[in-house]
Amino acid sequence: MFGYFLYRNAWRFDDAPHKEEKIPNSIVRKLLNKKGWLLRNTFDFDQNEESEFWYVIKDSSDGLNELSSSMRVHVRKALKNYEYKVVDDNFLINNAYHIYEQSLNGYKIKDRNISKKEFYKIFRTNNECWGCYSKVDGKLVGFAVNYLWADCCQYEFTAIIPKCKKDNTYPFYGLFFTMNQYYLGEKKLKYVCDGSRSITEHSNIQPFLEYNFKFRKAYCKLKVYYKWWFGVVVKLLFPFRNFIPFRNVKAVLRMEEYSRKSK
Repeated sequence: MFGYFLYRNAWRFDDAPHKEEKIPNSIVRKLLNKKGWLLRNTFDFDQNEESEFWYVIKDSSDGLNELSSSMRVHVRKALKNYEYKVVDDNFLINNAYHIYEQSLNGYKIKDRNISKKEFYKIFRTNNECWGCYSKVDGKLVGFAVNYLWADCCQYEFTAIIPKCKKDNTYPFYGLFFTMNQYYLGEKKLKYVCDGSRSITEHSNIQPFLEYNFKFRKAYCKLKVYYKWWFGVVVKLLFPFRNFIPFRNVKAVLRMEEYSRKSK
C-alpha cells in the first residue's frame, strides 16, 4: 500500500533502498490509521555526509583479487567442499526450516521468534533463493533468501548449520563470494545489500562483510513515525533506553535514537 508493507507492526518500504524518498505526511497518516504502530522512512540513500543510519552494500567486485590472502584460502576451501546454486523458494520452505531453527538457536541475541510462522515470513514474491550443499553427501547445509529487484539485490536471510561453521570448511565465505560474483559480476546489478544498520545487534555479519568482502556503508537519513499512543510510549521510555531489558522495546528505542541523531 502506497509502496509500503507491514512487517511486525511496522510499515517498511517495499522496493529497493535507493528508490525510497521522503514520505509525505498525508501518506504516513493514511498508513498508520489503517494498521501498524510505526513507519520507518529512509531517504537520501548513499549521501556523502556520514549519518547515524546506513545500508551495508557492495557495488563492485574483483573476484578473488580483492580478497586478502587468508580470505582467498578460506573461499577456495569452501568452494572445494560445497556447491552453491539457485533453488526454488518452495524447496526451502519444505526443506530448510531445521537449518533456520539451528542457526537462530546459535545466536545469543535473537531478533525473531523461532517458529515456522516466522520462517515463512522471510519469503516474498521477489525472492531469489540459494542452497548450500555438501559435496561429501549432497545434503543441504545452508541457504540464503534474497530479495531481487531490477537493479539490486538484498541478502535478507542466510543460515548455515552450526556444526559446518566450526569444522574449518567456511561455508559462509563461499556462499557470499558466489552470490557477490553472480549478482555483481554476471548480472551486473548496481549493488548487493545486507540490509540496514541493525537495531537488534543480534549478529556480527555486517562487520564481517565490511572487513572481509569489501562491503561499505551507504549513509542515509532515517525518520520514524508513530501511531499517536505508541509515540507517547516511546517518548516516555526513551530516557530509560539503556536500562530496559526487553529486546523488542530496546530495538524500537534504538531506532528512535538513530532517527533523532539523523536530523
